[in-house]
Amino acid sequence: MDTKELKALILEEARKGNVVLNTFEGLMVANLDGLIKQPTDGLLYDLNRDKATVMTLIKDPKWINDYAVALVIEKLKSIIDTLEPAEEEE
Repeated sequence: MDTKELKALILEEARKGNVVLNTFEGLMVANLDGLIKQPTDGLLYDLNRDKATVMTLIKDPKWINDYAVALVIEKLKSIIDTLEPAEEEE
């Protein structure tokens, strides 16, 4: 898939309420609402932005903002968890 096709796929899925993730198995489409409902560690792992992974990229200056993203997501999820009632598991 070329860059133009990839961009079109990502934007189309975003319009549908989905997110495209690049995994070790290839591209994966996930529902955004479902993705953010999972525990913080799982969310960061799926985004390939857990702190352990980000630290392996320390030679690329991009790791600094990736690490910041992990911290921001952790903080936002913590706030969300205090504001939303816990969902009962079925």
